[in-house]
Amino acid sequence: MTRPFRLAAAFMTVGGWTLASRVMGFARDILIARYLGAGAAAEAFLVAFALPNMFRRFFAEGAFNMAFVPLFSKRLERGEDPQGFAGDAATALAIILVALTLLAQVFMPWLVLAMASGFAGDARFGLAVEMGRIAFPYILFISLAALVSGVLNALGRFWVAAAAPVALNVILVGAMVGAAGLGADIGMALAWAVPVAGIAQLALVWGAARRAGFTVRLRRPRLTPELKRLLVIAAPAALAGGVMQVNLLVGRQVASFTEGAVAWLGYADRLYQLPLGVVGIAIGVVLLPDLSRRLAAGDRAGGIDAINRAAEFSLVLTLPAAAALVVIPLPLISVLFERGAFGPEDSAATAAALAIYGLGLPAFVLQKVFQPVFFAREDTRSPFRYAVVAMVVNAALAIGLMPVLGYIAAALATTGAAWVMLVLLVRGARRIDGAVELDDRLRRILPRIVLSTVVMAAGLWLATIPLAGALGAPGLRYAALLALVVLGPTLYFGTAIASGAFSLAQARKFLRRG
Repeated sequence: MTRPFRLAAAFMTVGGWTLASRVMGFARDILIARYLGAGAAAEAFLVAFALPNMFRRFFAEGAFNMAFVPLFSKRLERGEDPQGFAGDAATALAIILVALTLLAQVFMPWLVLAMASGFAGDARFGLAVEMGRIAFPYILFISLAALVSGVLNALGRFWVAAAAPVALNVILVGAMVGAAGLGADIGMALAWAVPVAGIAQLALVWGAARRAGFTVRLRRPRLTPELKRLLVIAAPAALAGGVMQVNLLVGRQVASFTEGAVAWLGYADRLYQLPLGVVGIAIGVVLLPDLSRRLAAGDRAGGIDAINRAAEFSLVLTLPAAAALVVIPLPLISVLFERGAFGPEDSAATAAALAIYGLGLPAFVLQKVFQPVFFAREDTRSPFRYAVVAMVVNAALAIGLMPVLGYIAAALATTGAAWVMLVLLVRGARRIDGAVELDDRLRRILPRIVLSTVVMAAGLWLATIPLAGALGAPGLRYAALLALVVLGPTLYFGTAIASGAFSLAQARKFLRRG
C-alpha cells in the first residue's frame, strides 16, 4: 500500500468509528429533544454535561495529550522506555484530575453561573448544579482514557480508541429509554449515565492497550526530567485550551439570556459536529503521531506529504458537508429533531444557528491539519498566542452583536473566530522552514473540489423547491430528506470524477484501503 493510501486508511478507520459515535449522538439528541425539548431539564443537562467536557479539552484531547503524544511517539521511535513515561504521565494526570473533581463539587454553583448566568433565579439553576455534581467525575475517566488512546494511536492501533466514544452515546441512549420505560426522571438518568460511560470508555481502551502488550499503570508519583518537560510543553497548550473554552463560555452566556437558546445552539452544534468529528478528529488523531515520528526520523519529505494528504482528505469531505449545512439547514433540523416537545419554532431557531456554523466548518477542520505542525515540534506557545487573538475576536463579535442579533451572535462569533484562528495557524506554519508546502497534486485537485461543491449546493437548493411539501409532511419527510441526502453526494462525486478531481480507480483503491 502506498503511503497516501496508508494515511487514508488510518483516516477512514478513525473517521468511520467517529461517524458511528456521531450517529449514536444523533439518536441521543433526538431522544433528548423528544423527551425534554428545549425546556429547563434539557438546558440544565446540556450545561452540566458541558462542564466536564469543557475541562476535558484541557486534559484529554487538549493540552495534556497534545504535549504527551509527540513526546511519547518520539520515545517509542527511539526505544526510550515509553511505557514508564506513559505511567508517570497517567499518574500526574490522575492527581490533577482528582483534585479538580473535588474542587468542582464544592464550587459547582459558581461554575454553573460562569457557564450560564441567565439561569440564575429560575428552575434551570438548581437542576444544573445537581446534575453537574453527578456528571463531573466523568472528566477523570475520560481524560485517562484519552491518554491511553494516545498510546494506542502512537502504536498505530486506531480502531479501539476511535470506537470507545460509541460507548458514551449507547449508555446515554439506554439510560433515557430505560428511565422512560420505568417512569423515572429522564434528566437525572442522563446525569448518572455520564460517569458510568466514562468508566466504560476507560476500560475499553485500557484493555486494548494491554492486549497490545502495553499496560499503562499508575506509579508512585515522581517528578522526572521527562515529566517536567511534558508539563512545560503542556502549560501553554492548557492556556490555549482555556482561551478556547472562554469562547464557548461567552457563547453560552449570550444564549442563556434567551429561553431555549442554549438548547438550540446545542442541537445545531451536534449536527455540525458530525462532519467536524468524522474528518477533524480523524486528521488530528492520525497526523500528530505520524508527524512526530517523521520528525524524530528526519523525514522532511514524508512530513510535507502528510500535511498535503491531510488537507486533501479534509477538503474533499468538508466542503460539501459545509455547503449542505448552509443550503438545507431547516430540512435537516426539522426532520431529525422536530417531534414531541421540540416544535417548529425550535427547528427554525436551530436551523439559523446551524447555517452559520456550517460557514465555519472548513476552518474548524483545517485547524486540525495545521495545529500538529506546531505540536509535533513541541511548540505549544504559538497556538496559544493565536488562540488569544481568536478569543478577542469571538468576545467582540458575540457581545457586540448580542443586542442586535440575540443568540445568533454566539454562532457568528464562533465562526468568525474559527477563520481568524485558521489564518494565523497557516501564516505561522509557513514561517517554519520546510514544514508546509502546497504540492502539485493538491493544487490540481482544489479548484475541482470547489467546482463540485458549488454544483452540489445549487442542486440541493433547487431540489428543496419541489420537495418543500414532502419535507413538512409527517409521512413523507424522511423519504424527502433521504432523497436530498442521496442527491447531494451523487452530484458532488459525479462532478468531481467528471472534472478529474479524482478517478474511479483512485476511489476504489481508497475504499479498499489499498
